[in-house]
Amino acid sequence: MDSVSLPIFYLSILVILLGGLGVLLLRQILKTRRVETTFGKLQKKLQAGSGTAKEYYELGSLYLDKKLYVQATQLLNKALKQEDELEPENQALVYNALGYSYFAQEQYDLAIRQYKEAIKQIPEYGTALNNLANIYEKKQMTAKALETYEAALKADPENKTAKKRAEALRKRFVSP
Repeated sequence: MDSVSLPIFYLSILVILLGGLGVLLLRQILKTRRVETTFGKLQKKLQAGSGTAKEYYELGSLYLDKKLYVQATQLLNKALKQEDELEPENQALVYNALGYSYFAQEQYDLAIRQYKEAIKQIPEYGTALNNLANIYEKKQMTAKALETYEAALKADPENKTAKKRAEALRKRFVSP
């Protein structure tokens, strides 16, 4: 390359990188704006009157994303109170989200109860099984954790989290 084309080459790379970053930033802004718009609409609607179980679940999930666990717990409980609107699959999702909310607040016994309810609705619900096993690990209930991870693997043999954690727990039992 000659002395003129080298700076143009570097400038071109810089412009391409900045353009790519600009596109990524714009996508993130649009996504955040869409989430905040949904958040605002749901908040207004649910404050004005009673909403559907789905709306309570959606707003509760948004609160979970924002790490506002107490508010999420309240909304998810309201969704469950309207259980006649929820199919078992959707009830399992709400119970799992509620379990996560309790887990984040370190209320492990309440979280266990919610995860078990989710599994009662859908016995092969891999995410709830993983979450339940994780709590058992936190509570130093290693045998129950391993048993629950193995149940998750029976439900979904490709469950990467369950594979990894079950293997680690098996090593604990085998090691002297």
